[in-house]
Amino acid sequence: MAPSRRIIVSWQVMTITMQDDHITSIAQLREFAMFPDGATFNKTNAAEAYKWIGQTLDRLQYRNLTKKDKGPVRTYLRRMTGYSDAQLDRLIAQKKLVGTIAKKERTQPTFPRIYTTEDIALIAEVDSAEDRRTGGALKQTLFDMFHVYGDARFARLTNISISHLYNLRGTHLYQTHAFTYTKTHYTAVCIGIRKKPRPEGKPGYIRVDSVHQGDKDKEKGVYHINMVDEVTQTEVLVCVEGISEYFLIPALEEALVQFPFRIINFHSDNGSEYINKRVEQLLNGLMIKQTKSRSLKTNDNALVEGKNAAVPRKQFGHAHIPKQHASRINAFDRDFLNPYLFFHRQCAFAKEYVNEKGKIKKVYDTYRTPCQKLLSIPNVEQYLCSGVTKESLMARAMEHTHLAAAQEMRAARKQLFTEINRSMIH
Repeated sequence: MAPSRRIIVSWQVMTITMQDDHITSIAQLREFAMFPDGATFNKTNAAEAYKWIGQTLDRLQYRNLTKKDKGPVRTYLRRMTGYSDAQLDRLIAQKKLVGTIAKKERTQPTFPRIYTTEDIALIAEVDSAEDRRTGGALKQTLFDMFHVYGDARFARLTNISISHLYNLRGTHLYQTHAFTYTKTHYTAVCIGIRKKPRPEGKPGYIRVDSVHQGDKDKEKGVYHINMVDEVTQTEVLVCVEGISEYFLIPALEEALVQFPFRIINFHSDNGSEYINKRVEQLLNGLMIKQTKSRSLKTNDNALVEGKNAAVPRKQFGHAHIPKQHASRINAFDRDFLNPYLFFHRQCAFAKEYVNEKGKIKKVYDTYRTPCQKLLSIPNVEQYLCSGVTKESLMARAMEHTHLAAAQEMRAARKQLFTEINRSMIH
């Protein structure tokens, strides 16, 4: 079924002439909608487009139409003008309110432009010649060009502020004229693979993060290095005075050997304390794969970040601890806290279910200690370190009850803070 008459669209200078007076019914608009390439135009004059929209709404008696019949009218207006639905909503609402559609007058104050396009081009020319000096150096050059060398082109630029020089450097005109302009590019660091580890049920895929113990009087506190295995949730903490290579490399070496299984993957965020050559050399020497979190993927390192609040913050709080106590805290971690976390602290493990909508849902209804979880892995012996057996792990787990181990750890922590407080007083 073809339209009875074709819409004729003609152009004049800054004027749109629409010969569509024959369209007077919704049936004709629906017929027109069947031909998506029937007629379109690009507006060059908003006032003329607004006038045509108002005339069309009057001719089709838009006010009296039902909601069902208003749809084809809006589709027609959108196709012919190219306006968005939001813009058409505003124009139709204006027509209903005041009876006409007119372009709103500008109400914001306008200010005269001081520096012209020629001035910006001069700034770009100077920057290109001088390899983009600092703002202060550029300002002095512009000043001298007029007052010392008498170049009249620089008259307006003699009193420009340094801050506004940087504003003009950010304009599109400057960037198209200056040869030395380049956008800042991030520095690619070819250390670690940017991906999320997938252990597939195997232990040895650890997540690593740093926890800072606060500042006081511009003095840094100790840092806790928290490592958590993704599958078994085995957690190892070490404490260092700082996260520079001098302190971090020995701490990582000490932490990695405390895991009862071989480490396969070392995953961290993109912090420079872990993404550097020294850490890379250490992990390569131990045949450990290094990965780092992906951009905009906040869950890549969420496991250890959640453990930061559950373990280091609960054990040591948020108060400042001077860095000279790092060795004491590290001894407490090694002798009391880490064994308690592995053999006696209950952790929630997720089971995945597929709901009626086909989505995977995780339910945390299983609680085990990391040791129990490790021993439940089929053929776990192939993952254990040399000298570690299932029997030796079970024997150590039975040396203390969960309650006794927690009480022993708590008493050691109390003694630790007593010593720290005593030393701080004296």
